[in-house]
Amino acid sequence: MTQSVPALFIADSPGLDFLNSVATPVDTPVDWLDDGEGLLIWLQQAQLVPEDTLAAMKSRALPGEIDRLADQARDLREWFRSFVREHKGQPLTPSDVLALEPLNRLLKRNEGFDEVIAESGDASNAFRLIRSRRWNSPETLLLPIAEAMARLVCEEDFTHVKACEGPTCTLLFADHTRGHARRWCSMSMCGNRAKQAAHRRRLKSTSPEA
Repeated sequence: MTQSVPALFIADSPGLDFLNSVATPVDTPVDWLDDGEGLLIWLQQAQLVPEDTLAAMKSRALPGEIDRLADQARDLREWFRSFVREHKGQPLTPSDVLALEPLNRLLKRNEGFDEVIAESGDASNAFRLIRSRRWNSPETLLLPIAEAMARLVCEEDFTHVKACEGPTCTLLFADHTRGHARRWCSMSMCGNRAKQAAHRRRLKSTSPEA
């Protein structure tokens, strides 16, 4: 069922935002990739696939095809979650690449190409080189996700990949704060809950009945 709650993009990393596409923002678990429509909406919100491409893919898809793609996306998400949770908080090593073979197999399906386009306005150069992609099948919608995952493992310092300290929170994030002191997925969710809980404990400890 397509979710009405906006997806969460609080991880400071698209690869981790993908893992956070299932979460419990309040009390009830929400999976934004629960079906094909949800996957298309999440890809649009994440700005990983152009809207016109998503619309064209939806119009061309066979019955059930996008739902099956969402099944693949969820399987990919949970496989990668296991890798990230196992390695977060410590540097990755060259031997860890062996565990990333499923990701490399997906990346090898890429049919990206470089393209020269004209610059608009009064740019000093008339042309610009951009990276484009052939969207030949629904499965190609997984490739931007795979690239986000690959950038996470290649460019992010895994010692700063953390899990939110909220007792029931499952969200992950890359801590880019000064001093790397971030503890919560966001202050508006788990951070405020922790502050309120600490405040209640202080009141209880200083009350006459305590």
